Amino acid sequence: MKLTKKHVFSLLIILILAVGAISIASAYTGTGFSHKIPSTKYSDLSASDILSRYPDTDCKVEEKSVCTKVVDGDTIYLENGDKIRFVGVNTPERGVEGYIASKNFVQKLCLNKEVGIDIDDAKHSDRYGRTLGVVIVDGKNINEMLLKEGLAEVMYLPPSEFYPYDWANSSTHVPNSHSSYANSVTSNGVSDSGSYIGNSNTGKFHELSCRWGQKISEHNKVTFNSRNDAISQGYQPCKVCNP
Repeated sequence: MKLTKKHVFSLLIILILAVGAISIASAYTGTGFSHKIPSTKYSDLSASDILSRYPDTDCKVEEKSVCTKVVDGDTIYLENGDKIRFVGVNTPERGVEGYIASKNFVQKLCLNKEVGIDIDDAKHSDRYGRTLGVVIVDGKNINEMLLKEGLAEVMYLPPSEFYPYDWANSSTHVPNSHSSYANSVTSNGVSDSGSYIGNSNTGKFHELSCRWGQKISEHNKVTFNSRNDAISQGYQPCKVCNP
């Protein structure tokens, strides 16, 4: 069959659609965390009403700027150009139940207001270039508030200056994989057991015998008890050792 310009154009369209479908299918979907808090729960409350429920935080403000955009419950943009990822917590992804409620909560407290950031001194940024830190409004720890309100789950990824389990309460969702991992962490922030080794800088995980895994610096080294543990925390398998 002789190919015409029309056939070529149609094939290009099909190819573009196929690539888009693959990208969507492989997109990061988070841990799957969700909650049933209605998006209207805080509609009748002012920011000061919510903030007054919490004591002042011990965290120290290291930079200040106005919040210009709330991406979701754990990511905001600042006027100074910084993208902030709330350290130690994870809120529902777009399209997951609870996404709107968590986002609305952060918008009410942060959007178009000056916020303070206590940057994680152990790891300043994540693999997406976002600054990791505690967001502070009127002296209150918003990361902690998200956990205590049930709008977020604990996401503890050493190395970190902060230990979010201290912010949680009995009703906070704490994934079993994170809990078991946290209990095996040694004083230098590295687990003393585990079947796989991860690089917190690249977001990859490896077999313990992998030559690339053995080159990971102690500062970026994390370990996992299972393959599912690594994947649930957003890590991708090494293409060399294929764990």
